[in-house]
Amino acid sequence: MHVVIPDDYQDCVRHLNCFDRLRDHQVSIYNDTVKGLDELVARFRDADAIVLTRERTSITAELLAELPNLKLISQTGKINTHVDVAACQAAGVMVCDGSGSGACTVELNMLLILASLRNLVSENQRLHAGLWQGSLGHQLHGKTVGILGFGRLGAQVSHLVKAFGAKPLVWGRESTLQKAREQGFEVASSREMFFSTCDIVTLQLRLTPETLHMVRAQDLALMKPTSTLVNVSRAELIERGALEAALRLGRPGFAAVDVYEEEPVLGANHPLLKLPNCLCTPHLGFVEKDNYELYFGTAFDNINAFAKGQPIHVVSPKAKQTGAAPELIDQAAT
Repeated sequence: MHVVIPDDYQDCVRHLNCFDRLRDHQVSIYNDTVKGLDELVARFRDADAIVLTRERTSITAELLAELPNLKLISQTGKINTHVDVAACQAAGVMVCDGSGSGACTVELNMLLILASLRNLVSENQRLHAGLWQGSLGHQLHGKTVGILGFGRLGAQVSHLVKAFGAKPLVWGRESTLQKAREQGFEVASSREMFFSTCDIVTLQLRLTPETLHMVRAQDLALMKPTSTLVNVSRAELIERGALEAALRLGRPGFAAVDVYEEEPVLGANHPLLKLPNCLCTPHLGFVEKDNYELYFGTAFDNINAFAKGQPIHVVSPKAKQTGAAPELIDQAAT
């Protein structure tokens, strides 16, 4: 099979141990992201299978109509809204995915929380500029950390911040609150109490039509001037432009973000990068060697299983199906 792998920013996929699993296939790798339909068609025209790196490239009905040779989409991690699964079914394109532990994303979440509290970046910059200490940081111990969403990642963050001596406080839909209670975590009495009480708010939600722009300007306005918002999930969970405006107004006082509405962000062309009270990283949450071995290893296994006529991890079977498309995602990140 001809396998096309786009969006390999670091040119690292060919160097993974699991890449040997594609030794019986023709493989084309691209180290950038393109958005235009004509560019995508040129890139995928001869592909039998496409391996997607998370949501970096979207698969639409319009694109599929131009790819008659395409038989399989193998997703690293879980399928999200970037793949039109119903259109894939109609086009006879099988969709398979995989999963990971979420540990590396949770670790980055904690890193951003701690770096924000201790002014790590600005203090590092001062030292490189020939200066010494210039600020007083804050400890995580004793802080109230709001967890918006309580799936697998939200639960991990809750346990970790508790280990640091902080107080987790959970908010979300009723099923989220029930899961948190069952694991012994306190839940907020209301949305307003959640945003106004927490010293740190971290978003742990998948992007779905229900969670799109879930965090609104009025929510951010409730946050303390001393509080921090951390988002390593999806930028679209926050109302567009609301975080930038809120940071300029000082509520919250600081933010740390790893995700953006349009990626990649090049040329420092994003308003959050201009703000001194925002720590920005280039979507590093899942970008880690062990996680890549797992994600791409599963994606390559999906290709080999498909080639043998024994597909695995199937989200949408080849050939159009009757009835509704399968349920793909829960609101809380798993």
